[in-house]
Amino acid sequence: MKKLITLLFFIISFTGFSQILNPVKWEFGSEKISDTEYNLVFVAKIDAYWALYSQFVEEGGPLPTIFSFESGPNFDLIENVTESESNKVTQHDPVFDMVVSKYYDKAIFKQRISVKSPEFNVDGNIDFMTCDDTKCTYLPDNPFTFSYTTETGFEIIGGTPMSDSEISDNADQILYGMSVESISTAVAKCSTQLTSLSQDIKASNNSLWKIFGLGFLGGLLALLTPCVFPMIPLTVSFFTKKGGTTNDKNGVSKAILYGFFIVLVYLALSIPFHLLDSVNPDILNEISTNVWLNIIFFVIFIFFAFSFFGYYELTLPSSWTNSTSRGEGIGGILGVFFMALTLSIVSFSCTGPILGSLLAGSLSADGGAWQLTAGMAGFGVALGLPFALFAMFPNMLKALPKSGGWLNTTKVILGFLELALAFKFLSNADLVKHWGLLKIEVFLGIWILVFAGLTLYIFGKLKFPHDSPLKKLSFFRLSSGVLVFAFVVYLGSGFRVNKETQTFTPLTLLSGLAPPVGYSFLYPNDCPNNFECFKDLKEGVAYAQKVNKPILLDFTGYACVNCRKMEEHIWPKASIKSYFENDYVLISLYVDDKKELPEDQKLTVERLGGGVRVLENYGHKWAHFQTQFFQSNSQPYYVLLDSEGKVILNQPVGYTPDEVDYKAFLDCGLEVFETL
Repeated sequence: MKKLITLLFFIISFTGFSQILNPVKWEFGSEKISDTEYNLVFVAKIDAYWALYSQFVEEGGPLPTIFSFESGPNFDLIENVTESESNKVTQHDPVFDMVVSKYYDKAIFKQRISVKSPEFNVDGNIDFMTCDDTKCTYLPDNPFTFSYTTETGFEIIGGTPMSDSEISDNADQILYGMSVESISTAVAKCSTQLTSLSQDIKASNNSLWKIFGLGFLGGLLALLTPCVFPMIPLTVSFFTKKGGTTNDKNGVSKAILYGFFIVLVYLALSIPFHLLDSVNPDILNEISTNVWLNIIFFVIFIFFAFSFFGYYELTLPSSWTNSTSRGEGIGGILGVFFMALTLSIVSFSCTGPILGSLLAGSLSADGGAWQLTAGMAGFGVALGLPFALFAMFPNMLKALPKSGGWLNTTKVILGFLELALAFKFLSNADLVKHWGLLKIEVFLGIWILVFAGLTLYIFGKLKFPHDSPLKKLSFFRLSSGVLVFAFVVYLGSGFRVNKETQTFTPLTLLSGLAPPVGYSFLYPNDCPNNFECFKDLKEGVAYAQKVNKPILLDFTGYACVNCRKMEEHIWPKASIKSYFENDYVLISLYVDDKKELPEDQKLTVERLGGGVRVLENYGHKWAHFQTQFFQSNSQPYYVLLDSEGKVILNQPVGYTPDEVDYKAFLDCGLEVFETL
């Protein structure tokens, strides 16, 4: 009773003795779910510093927002009005001394309605309370009228129509011809149901371990460079104090700590990407497929390559090294940390290009920031582990090969690898912008030239500034040259034509690195393996309805490595390809397509995790569709739908490299489709 009296006094004091306030403006619209069901949509635009209260407020608190409808025989209201979670804040309200839910800026409400007549009106009213930090106002009289006809659907005639560009719920209808509510999951289950969740978890774990392994390999390569390898005996001797003859326990513990701090330094480099990933789950995909960033990566990798060739040295500012070197004098644990940091900075000219490869590769992968963390952990462990091991067992230092020309040879070989990888990033930019410059023939030709050059270098036919004279070819060098030459021949086999698909033969080792084989001057095709496919959702659904076939919705990307592996090595299998040719309508939606959307589709939409974004290109459109409708943002991602595009036939799956599992997934969809 005390709260109620306070509330009444609050309302009277600020509405009866001041100017008329109207801080909330209502807009109205509708979205079609089916021929007989619609959502009536109510959008509250709230002035700055004001809040609109939820429909669900405990007794004794502020007055809730209330929707009332006049009943009639021409329609049925389905359940109650629902409210969006976007912009909703649930916290303690000092005015009412209780926890309440309220909206700032904008609130969205929906009422599902079933149509029973070809023409009628829906009348109703909204009453609500709104407050700022100093005053409240109660507005009980806000009538609305929706007019329905079979031809036009619902139109607002008693209120302000909402703008299509300001509300994502209605944007779904404009962009995709459906809403989230219109999608359902089939009740029937099939006998060969594939458990996608366990597959995804397994694949994710495997992927992280693979990235860790690649990072570890990168760290081992960095160890074998002139910037790092000579530091091992020097640093270990410093810690053991006796040049490797006495095992000083204090020195050993510091050496182990030194190795740990090296790992920690590289792990710290991935932290900013986790912060970006938490702000926007799509941001790493945006970064990895950004055209200008890929071009920058291309230029940087070319720059790295010629540095490894010995034409110049990459160094960080000397002030950084001086600052960390001064920190070493602090002593104790902090001094060891600064020693590890100094090593990381001093060795940058050799480790930087390898780290750049790891960074760029992780950003291009599905796991985003966690992929990067796994890679950095592997890299740091490979660099830090030798220092700890040799400090614990200093006599092992005698087994290390002496520094010499082989270190520079390793560095030059890495330069060739950097040069080849540079064109991977230029290829990404070319694909997403559809420039048509670096098609499969050009890409393979460049890689053949690069690795042919590496073959000549290993055999001593090419020389670089810091190379030592090559007196004779060792067995290791000779066998390495033969191996690289075999890879050149393998690259050349990519020009063989597959008569069944009328494309070049995809190379397993280059899936995701090279452009798709259909991206070609001589044998071009828009769809993988020359299957019939659609790249527009509405067109694909219309065709599926016409031929009464289920839909295979393929969320993919031009720069997606695992997408290429599925398209080039699983889809053409004899047991799989008939599904694409005869049973399913394939709709491929590219989430990294940078082609600009028409102006009428550049809408502001709500993110699944809160906040809003503006859809500017087709990649944005299809990425939003995937996250909003299927709560997934990784590619590839396969969803089987009925011919109307409204029923999910079975559990969607991601990357499924097992032919039997993928066939079971497709069989399951057909089995359920037959029961509908």
